[in-house]
Amino acid sequence: MTADGRLAENVMHFARVLRAAGLPIGPDRVLDAVRALEVAGVERREDFYWTLASVFLGRREQFEIYDQAFHIFWRDPQLLERVMAMFLPQVYGRQGRNEEPSASHRVTDALYPKPKKPKETPAEPPQETELDAALSFSSREVLQHADFETMTSEEIAQAKKMLANLRLPIPEIRTRRFEPDPRGARVDLRASLRASLRNGAKIIPLKRRSPQQRHPPLVVLCDVSGSMNRYSRMFLHFLHAITNDRDRVTSFVFGTRLTNISRYLRHRDVDVAMSGVSDAIADWSGGTRIGNCLREFNLRWSRRVLGQNAVVLVISDGLDGDVGEGLAREMERLHKSCRKLIWLNPLLRYQGFEARPAGVRAMLPHVDEFLPVHNVASLVELARALEGSHEYRRAA
Repeated sequence: MTADGRLAENVMHFARVLRAAGLPIGPDRVLDAVRALEVAGVERREDFYWTLASVFLGRREQFEIYDQAFHIFWRDPQLLERVMAMFLPQVYGRQGRNEEPSASHRVTDALYPKPKKPKETPAEPPQETELDAALSFSSREVLQHADFETMTSEEIAQAKKMLANLRLPIPEIRTRRFEPDPRGARVDLRASLRASLRNGAKIIPLKRRSPQQRHPPLVVLCDVSGSMNRYSRMFLHFLHAITNDRDRVTSFVFGTRLTNISRYLRHRDVDVAMSGVSDAIADWSGGTRIGNCLREFNLRWSRRVLGQNAVVLVISDGLDGDVGEGLAREMERLHKSCRKLIWLNPLLRYQGFEARPAGVRAMLPHVDEFLPVHNVASLVELARALEGSHEYRRAA
């Protein structure tokens, strides 16, 4: 491995594989890895393994991807055969798989990208074949139930197209304002008097009005910390779709600080919008201070954006770096300021989920809906939950 003097070049290629598999690795970490290997040495494979792991890994959930990529890249053919065997056709799709095979799928997709097939004109028209699809389902349905964390690059691109077509059917609610309505229950005295002046006050036609129906504002608070990295990128594409589909949508992201990204998401071009969002977020994939960010929102933004029966979506896993300090008080204030508060948590995808972290215990008593959000199907369920939001009314 070191005979040809290409250790630094091999480490660079290995870092590119990890980056393609979803790990946030830049040139700085590659340089640090080379320097660390010069100190630790490469005589023992175990020391080589853990030296690279100490530099390239930032979170525990990245270890499975690193482990499989290391053994494949640094010539372990037996593990490569086991990884490739994971991609044989399965009857129940990827919904029932555990995390390790899913991570292997991402590693193999990074190591062996599929080449684009040239278009070929068939010499003969294809023969029609009748298939019984009673026990099968489409790839689109499989993609809807695939976890964002386990998707390959190609599946993520397809999922983003599906998210661009999703809509949130928030029902209209009755406001305190009135609008002209010939069949309204209330008589509009001012409009009736103005109409009578046109006829010399001989005839007074009664003008009627009824309460105006309007969509309530939608406010989204999305967690972009390190533990939410894979999911938050997909949610931003979803927020871009709903921002351009309806009015009065205000979006915030938070990690260690709160950032308003509403004006960037209003751009029609999704690439330009995402570029502006990435430039505006200074704490992407960092720590999490949920209580501090909610305190800033309640002080600076709540009176501006939570009027007129607003619906609030909080997208977070609830893992607070401040161990829930002051979080319950800020969540209670937020809940009392809006019409409905919905918490979307990707950790609910696990059947054995328990509210053990301090942040989760502090937030849970102050939400109206607690829903999972880890795939396209869960966002469809969110739309159904918002359809029932008319049941919640603020006290007059």
